[in-house]
Amino acid sequence: MVRYFLLGGGFMWPILVLLIAGLAIGIVKMITLWRAGVNTRKFMERIRTSLKEGGVDKALEVCETTRGPVASILHAGLSRAQEGIEHVEKAISNAAAIEMAFLEKGMIWLGFIIVVAPLLGFTGTVWGMILAFEAIKTANDISPAIVAGGISQALLTTLFGLIVAITIQFFYNWATSKIDKLIIDMEESSVELVDTLIEMKK
Repeated sequence: MVRYFLLGGGFMWPILVLLIAGLAIGIVKMITLWRAGVNTRKFMERIRTSLKEGGVDKALEVCETTRGPVASILHAGLSRAQEGIEHVEKAISNAAAIEMAFLEKGMIWLGFIIVVAPLLGFTGTVWGMILAFEAIKTANDISPAIVAGGISQALLTTLFGLIVAITIQFFYNWATSKIDKLIIDMEESSVELVDTLIEMKK
């Protein structure tokens, strides 16, 4: 693999940088999103029980001891519970917007790497083909060795660019699916909290 990397020429280095950056961002994203997850059903059962037994203050304590965006938006809503349901919904909406921005942080860079890595590979291929034709022109001979060497170098950059894009695409798709699930959990939990508060007031 190292030999093929070195044969690929100068365009292999920026592709390597993109791979390292993509892996770093992707791994950090996986850890962050994994830590953000929570068993929503059990968490909401604790919230409902706390509201019925200890009121809003007890439910706030549960949110404070639970990590993740679901707990954060419910904490924002519960902190405004004394002001009415409309204020609760508004607080939840504002907190959800902040949490969504946090969840999507870094995704733009993964998308950037997925697009740019193959483009760098294709650019390296074009450059390699130019060098191959220059070698043919200099040698004044269409030797199979000259042609094959130039084309081999040209195609290696495309290969590595595609490998990088495919690898980072895995992280991007996993993160996207996890973010979508967390957003659904936030929406369902916020609706359930509002319904619970309305029932308690009745």
